[in-house]
Amino acid sequence: MAVPKKKTSKAKRDQRRATWRRKAALQAQKALSLGKSILSGRSTFVYPSKDEDEEEES
Repeated sequence: MAVPKKKTSKAKRDQRRATWRRKAALQAQKALSLGKSILSGRSTFVYPSKDEDEEEES
């Protein structure tokens, strides 16, 4: 028979969510920075397009 699990405390729940939000905010910041550098023309890195990949394989 199924037994209910113990309730997770609010502190543990909030700590997990804070970690998740911090990681998401960092990735968003990196993406925004890369986008700005691409728009300004300062970027040396750009993801390759599918057309370039197909030409290299031939």
